[in-house]
Amino acid sequence: MYTPPIQCKILYGYPLMTAQVIDGKAIATQIRHEIKHHIAQYTKKGLRQPTLAVILLGNDPASAIYVQNKHQACEAVGIHSLNYSLSPQMTQQELINTIQQLNQDQTVDGILLQLPLPPHIDSDDVLEHIHPDKDVDGFHPFNLGRLAQGRPVLRPCTPFGVMTLLDSIGQPYQGKHAVIIGASNIVGKPMALELLKVGCTITLCHSQTVDILSHIATADILVSAVGKPGMIKGNAIKPNATVIDVGITRLPNGTITGDVEFASACQTAKWITPVPGGVGPMTVASLLKNTMTTYRHHHDL
Repeated sequence: MYTPPIQCKILYGYPLMTAQVIDGKAIATQIRHEIKHHIAQYTKKGLRQPTLAVILLGNDPASAIYVQNKHQACEAVGIHSLNYSLSPQMTQQELINTIQQLNQDQTVDGILLQLPLPPHIDSDDVLEHIHPDKDVDGFHPFNLGRLAQGRPVLRPCTPFGVMTLLDSIGQPYQGKHAVIIGASNIVGKPMALELLKVGCTITLCHSQTVDILSHIATADILVSAVGKPGMIKGNAIKPNATVIDVGITRLPNGTITGDVEFASACQTAKWITPVPGGVGPMTVASLLKNTMTTYRHHHDL
């Protein structure tokens, strides 16, 4: 899948900027159109709609917005979304019982547990109770293990979305040095596995890494997923690198920004994702793709 490049100087009006923007919003829109078309074809044959169950504990405003966005994305393409809004006081066993009921429900294709969970609940333990075949977030050890073996089925959504963005520009992988900033189980570690699978040499940086800037300076592909606004300046980036900014922070003035200082990075990078409009839409698109994978599996399509 390919989206025409947009130069920073055209889109954002900055002088002397030559980096080309990877438009995640446009690519995600194309993916949604394709999924909507496939679902329409399936339902014409008499099959039911794909169904995704979304579990949210508590009233955290950010989590509630994320869940609402996922529901809207599902409904827009024809995926039926079930909303399980549960009490934050729910015990861990009660949550596991809910998940097990959804595991057994043959009309539910995917289960999404919105993170983070309340402090009294062990997220890792609960996630392991989601059946691997319904794990649309790709966080179950079985699915992460398949990714580690280079045989992924359900892939963590944000790294999956990043790979789709990189594929869209024809990014060469073999022999390239990929540097990932941030080693979380949600983004950093699976991102490293994704890039390793396609032939990159990987450096995974984290809070204990000494002299992170020296690693950034050697990156052909740079993926930052830290959540520290503007921490990576343009002069730290290798000329003509591909820069993927996963970080997202809302500033006190209400604006949203990423880990990379966009204006200066555009003067150095060859390709770059904006924030917002880059990785974010692709994460949701990847969730829809994973849901379609589980749906096809359940129907032997």
